[in-house]
Amino acid sequence: EVAGVDCIALCANTLHYYADDLQKQVSKPIVHIATAIATEIDIKGLSKVGLLGTKMTMEEDFYKNRLRDSHIETIIPDDRERAFVHRSIFNELIKNTFLDKTREQFIGIIEKLQQQGAEGIILGCTEIPLLINQSDVDIPLFNTLEIHAKAIAEFAVG
Repeated sequence: EVAGVDCIALCANTLHYYADDLQKQVSKPIVHIATAIATEIDIKGLSKVGLLGTKMTMEEDFYKNRLRDSHIETIIPDDRERAFVHRSIFNELIKNTFLDKTREQFIGIIEKLQQQGAEGIILGCTEIPLLINQSDVDIPLFNTLEIHAKAIAEFAVG
């Protein structure tokens, strides 16, 4: 434990895979990104959302379980699309490369999730909002970087 620390923030979506195990080992609360996202989705009154992110974020249950606890259903792209999103994050976005063809494919994936009933889309990797923003699509986007930062600030001030 570190003196003067009020909470812990893991500032990446995928890193939250380890949040529950970490929480068992520390006494300070973790401001969990998926809980912050669930709160924002609930404020908008949505019950079914699409999730984009790394393969781990999309495929493992650590994110979806937090949303389900808030009565929010999560859907993810198909295998091929998940592989594309994952590759794009690691081969382009984290290298500060933003290609129009990649943006178009992301938009297509988002539109497909919308056709499957998604009422909103979680941009579940902090780099995705550098490629896609609300003006690109007509479905609500949840920028996890902004939402998590706001939740951390709100925790810090009270």
